[in-house]
Amino acid sequence: NLKDGMVWGLFPLFFLAHGLGVERIGVLKAVYPACWGILQIITGPMSDRIGRRGLVVWGLWLQAAALALTAVTGSFAWWLSASALLGIGTAMVYPTLIAAISDAAHPAMRARALSVYRFWRDIGYAVGALSSGLIADFFGFEAAILAIAILALLSGAVFAILGREED
Repeated sequence: NLKDGMVWGLFPLFFLAHGLGVERIGVLKAVYPACWGILQIITGPMSDRIGRRGLVVWGLWLQAAALALTAVTGSFAWWLSASALLGIGTAMVYPTLIAAISDAAHPAMRARALSVYRFWRDIGYAVGALSSGLIADFFGFEAAILAIAILALLSGAVFAILGREED
């Protein structure tokens, strides 16, 4: 959720600095959660059928690509596409990762495992907002967005290497 903390706090300022008005910023901000919310209805059950690892890995990599696309382009059309891709990537990861935690935990420990996972996941909102804000202050908006993109890319690589499918 480093990404979400950054997206909610930094993106409006980034788009404003590039000359967008409130209406266009609102459209860009709406596309991401709309894609995520609608598509996770499909990706959650899909992960039960095709497995979780691939959806998490490719979803994180798609998020990284969408963030990089946002940082390196400068037009509404590109940012709209990147917002949709970010939503698709998040829809792949969000319901699937919590299911993977549940799969890996023994039933007697499942509630504890999920609470620990949610604690670390949700602390990412604050850490993402604060860290991306600090990076943006020192190095600019693009650097902050690219830093979070790199973290998403690396997270996908770690899950590709260490993640496993449960039976």
